[in-house]
Formats: sequence, C-alpha cells, structure tokens
Amino acid sequence: MGNLLEYSGIVTKVRAMEAKLLKPEQFVEIANLGSVPEIADYLKKNTAYADALDTLTEDQIHRGNIEKVLTQSLYHDYTKLYRFCGQKQRQFMKLILKSYEIDLINYCLRIVINHYKQPFDLNYKRGFFDRYSQISIEKLITSRTTDELVENLKGTEYYAPLRKLKDSQDITLYDYNLTLDLYYFTSTWKEQKKVLKNADLELFMRDRGSKIDLLNLQWIYRAKKYYNMKPADIYLLLIPIHYKLSTDQVKEMVDAPGLEEFENAVARTYYARHYNFHQDLTIEQMYADCLHHLYTIDRRRNPYSIAAINTYLFLKEEEINKLTTAMECVRYGLTPGETLAYVGGKTQ
Repeated sequence: MGNLLEYSGIVTKVRAMEAKLLKPEQFVEIANLGSVPEIADYLKKNTAYADALDTLTEDQIHRGNIEKVLTQSLYHDYTKLYRFCGQKQRQFMKLILKSYEIDLINYCLRIVINHYKQPFDLNYKRGFFDRYSQISIEKLITSRTTDELVENLKGTEYYAPLRKLKDSQDITLYDYNLTLDLYYFTSTWKEQKKVLKNADLELFMRDRGSKIDLLNLQWIYRAKKYYNMKPADIYLLLIPIHYKLSTDQVKEMVDAPGLEEFENAVARTYYARHYNFHQDLTIEQMYADCLHHLYTIDRRRNPYSIAAINTYLFLKEEEINKLTTAMECVRYGLTPGETLAYVGGKTQ
C-alpha cells in the first residue's frame, strides 16, 4: 500500500506522457519519407513534438536543430517527472541525470580535441543544467584544451577521475570517454544502495546490472571482431562489475580465440537462456532488444515503483535515438527497409 500511495501520482503522469510516444507504425511512415524537412513536417503534424518544432523557422529545419529540439524534449520530460517526485525519487533521478552530464562532457571533449572552429553550441542545454546539474556550461564553453576543460570541472565529481589522466602520455578522446564510462557505472552502482531501498533497489540493480553485463559483452565482441585486441587489453575496457555474468564466464569470453568460441561462450550465459540471441540481429540490436524487454517487463510487474520513471525515460531516449537514426538514414538516401532495420522497426 505504501508504494501505491508513494507512486500513484508519478504513475498517472507517466501513463499520460507515454501515450504520446511514437507507435511502431509511425516509424514505418517516417522511414518512407524522402527528406529531413518532410520528417520535421510529419512530427509537427502527428506527434507531441509539434510545439517544440514550431519554435524553428523554415530555414532552421535541418537535422542539427531537430536533434536539439528532441534533446530539449527529453529534458522537459525529466523536469515534469522531477516535479512529481518526492525526496527519495528525486535522489534517484539524480543518478539518471549523471548520464546526461557524461554526454555533455564527452561532447565538450570532442570539441576541444578536434579543434572545431565553431566550438560550442550549448545554449539550448544551459537552462536545464543550470537548474539540475553540478556542471556549469558557462565555464565549459570557455575551454580550448583538455586541461582547461578538466580544470573547469573542478568542484564536480568528474574532476578527480579525469584529472588522473593529465600526466599520462598520448591520451586520446577514447581514453577520456572510457574513464568517464567506468566512473559513471561504478559510482552509480555504489550510490544506488544509499539512495534506494528494498524493491526499488532490487529493480534498479537488475536494470543497471544487466546493462553493465550487456555492455561488457558488446565491448568484448567489438574488441575481437573489429580490433583483434589481446585479452589483457580487453580487460581494461570492461566495467569491473558482474551481475549475471560470472567472473569465469567473462574470462571465457575474453580469452576465446575467435568469434565462434566467443559466441559459444555467450550461448552459455544467463542472457542467452532468457533472450533470443539467435535472430538475425547485430550485437548492438541484441543489446537494445534485451534492455527494452527488461525495462518494460520490470515496469509491468512492478507498476508502482521506481520502474515507472526508469522505464519511461529509457523509452523516451530510445525514441529519440530512433528518430535521430531515421533522419540520418533518410538524409543519406537509404531505402525504407534499410532505415527500419537500423531503427529496429518492421516493414509493412
């Protein structure tokens, strides 16, 4: 009864918001459009993105600006849910916010490392980060080198892990990204036990632990298929947390001499037993499908819990990723079938 009272308002709000998410058949219609402006027009006429897209003039309708609108929509939904949350749920939402902070830092790192002439375009994120985040966009946009960027993160939790890279040799963008990813997952794994209790903790551990396992599995696969990396180097990529993958199973996959042996090792894992890994899907699609199944099942079984928030924000991010991918596919002239294959839809 306690959870029902605690989450009833949030669940009602989530249901109203989820009703506005795009349906599979709408992605089929989008895949059949001929240009990015046509996609923008479709979204304005048929979806909840209408008001946001109305802020763009005709000459502003291009992929970059549309992606900004989509990102703002995610932040807007986060804000709406945050307002409905009690103190405990707000602490949980700060864990979710960390992924947005990591994305922001990674974007800024790409800018300074690649020496873009027009470096920062972050005004559309400023209001949200000023309100909810420990990170100051005003400081970040003054950065011209990685050292300056790291110093501009002083006072945030991200300063210490990135500061350790300063004196290392030949540091690349990949090294910074990896450091942030490892910090993000290990820190939230520890913090979840302070923020959540009982059923909520169990649900979040299941979702986060499975995501970590699946990411590790995906990274091992990529390291072997695309980079022919040695086991010792692969271990450096992995998040040092095991949920349903045992230490022995991870070792078997990392040490596998080839992809066939790797796939045989995967077939013996919990995830292969519980999800269909034998479809004609890429490793990235299997990762996305497993997470989608996991989040939606958790919410269905535990509607009055942290799963209501967690699942909605996952579905919203998934929708934005699909729309961004669809725009890119249409922009490069892919067929509707090819576009739907990338966004995980089906032709009709």
